[in-house]
Amino acid sequence: MPLIDKPLSELWLYQGINPRPDDFDAFWDEGLAEMAAVDPQVELRPAPFQVPHAECFDLFFTGVGGSRVHAKYLRPKGPKEPHPAVLQFHGYSGDCGDWWDKLAYVGLGFSVAALDCRGQGGISEDLGAVRGNTFKGHIVRGLDDDPRKFTFRQIFLDTAQMGKIVGSFEEVDADRLGAMGGSQGGALTLACAALLPEVKLAVPVYPFLCDYQRVWEMDLAEAAYEELKTYFRRYDPLHVREREIFTKLGYIDVQYLAPRIRAKVLMGCGLMDKICPPSTQFAAYNKITSEKEMILYPDFGHETLPGFSDRVFQFLAKL
Repeated sequence: MPLIDKPLSELWLYQGINPRPDDFDAFWDEGLAEMAAVDPQVELRPAPFQVPHAECFDLFFTGVGGSRVHAKYLRPKGPKEPHPAVLQFHGYSGDCGDWWDKLAYVGLGFSVAALDCRGQGGISEDLGAVRGNTFKGHIVRGLDDDPRKFTFRQIFLDTAQMGKIVGSFEEVDADRLGAMGGSQGGALTLACAALLPEVKLAVPVYPFLCDYQRVWEMDLAEAAYEELKTYFRRYDPLHVREREIFTKLGYIDVQYLAPRIRAKVLMGCGLMDKICPPSTQFAAYNKITSEKEMILYPDFGHETLPGFSDRVFQFLAKL
């Protein structure tokens, strides 16, 4: 079986190497308290895209730090009996996508909410001013400031806030939420499930934002993780601050949020993934203590995994 990483027997045991900040749990408890104190000022605007069996809306809410965050929200047309909802999260730098690919879940009688990550390809605001370097990407945005300024801290909290808002709608059963996404969306699925206990089923596919130091030590700080190498080359070329930097990144390392997850988890992983190396994904997966299953694709990398989308649909249909 081809591998670009550790042998499979070691992957099942791997626990990650990125340092975990001592106050990690307090950091996220404080973040959740800040989120709970925000008046979200929820707004639903009917979208230009409409179809006979669904109502489609642009959803806006105020997130931590005051940014107006956007998501697409779809619900079945007709009587509004409480039903499940699926929360969707997109890949790095992208947006929440088109309307049509969310309609299958509406056909099941579910609502769907798809987040636009602040400051990326969609229309969400990013008002988070930070000191220091902001070059190349969101992993390092806030690295030279207070950790509470990390852009990914705010995005992680946006996932939970969107879930709470959707769960508050009269047509949604707040105890029947699912979450899904690939790459960055996989990381956000894990973060959402960790920060929002109401999530019952979660499908992270080859999650990003796990075990940063492992990525760097494998010399795979390129593509989505290129900003790690760029940061060291420009701002710490002798790696004098290496331990400090990776420890600070530990605040937004989803492997350390994973133990909070109570949802049933279905994860997909390609063992030839050079974008989000398998060991980094296993660092998170192995820390999940709830019911879980990992589906492995030995010959596939960071790409479409044949048959997995059908499996995801059937898994989430059980909500």
